[in-house]
Amino acid sequence: MVPPAEIIRFLKTRNNFLIATHLNPDGDGLGSAVALSMALRQLGKKTLLFCKDPVPKQCRYLPGQDEFQPFEALPSPEMKGYTLILVDCNDITRIHTDKTFLSALQCDASAVIDHHETEKRFGDERWIDPSSPATGLMIYHLVGELGAEMTEAMAANLYAAIAVDTGNFRHENTDAEVLRVAAGLVEKGANPTTAYRQLFESWTDGRFCLFLRVINTVDIREDISFVSVTQEMFRETSTTPDETDNFVDFPRIMERIAVSVFLRETGEGRFKVSLRSKGEVNVAKVAMALGGGGHRNAAGCTMEGDQDSIKTRLLEMIRPLVSRS
Repeated sequence: MVPPAEIIRFLKTRNNFLIATHLNPDGDGLGSAVALSMALRQLGKKTLLFCKDPVPKQCRYLPGQDEFQPFEALPSPEMKGYTLILVDCNDITRIHTDKTFLSALQCDASAVIDHHETEKRFGDERWIDPSSPATGLMIYHLVGELGAEMTEAMAANLYAAIAVDTGNFRHENTDAEVLRVAAGLVEKGANPTTAYRQLFESWTDGRFCLFLRVINTVDIREDISFVSVTQEMFRETSTTPDETDNFVDFPRIMERIAVSVFLRETGEGRFKVSLRSKGEVNVAKVAMALGGGGHRNAAGCTMEGDQDSIKTRLLEMIRPLVSRS
């Protein structure tokens, strides 16, 4: 993987950067943003890290994650002299829910570094590679092309980024390059055991209790599984939405499940929908048709209605894809 010359030139010829990742951040977006920030600082650049939502507990062990600030901390939305970089997303509406704020955010230029299939036309410079298993893999190669040194802190962040988006090197997007890069990051100081335990084995008691309740909602329709979580479940277990990370993956453990769907209630009659599939079933097509996006085997969107009506609509859209795979 070779980063485009245009993105290298773009980053080298600017000095101040506002680096942002998406809402409900994950290890790939957070780790990639921090590693890019560290690389740019080595080159004498100034960087600011922003994310609307808090860093989830499982990612707080990573060096540099405490530098993320909410956008409300900006002195002004008119960030003259700064370049906005979107990391792990390519639509500006993915970094904030307030359209007034987004329209007021004024930077001198913008760039996108992302690996999602659903592409929006944002950014003066864009490097979008849907074939990349993780944005972290793209940042790894970008660091080398920028001439920055891969430090232990950067390696830890990029290893986490890649581990999260490959399901700890278990998903279909794990290829030989991913494993070679992971080995190189370990040689630079990333600790695979620490990463696995923090990212995948650091559940609180409340999160485990929430998981038990979610699994009890399993609803299997032939080879498609649904699980869900409500606002009441969060209150009863004293948990937060970021603690549902990876819940959608568990039903896929069953051999016959081709697609797993997770419905998270975000408000009255409103749900965040996460889709995971096996093999050639492209759930990104479903998500895109519903105004969302993602990858072939991992995508998401937002839907309104009651759970039964949402399930019915999703079944109508998913079944033809499963039957053709």
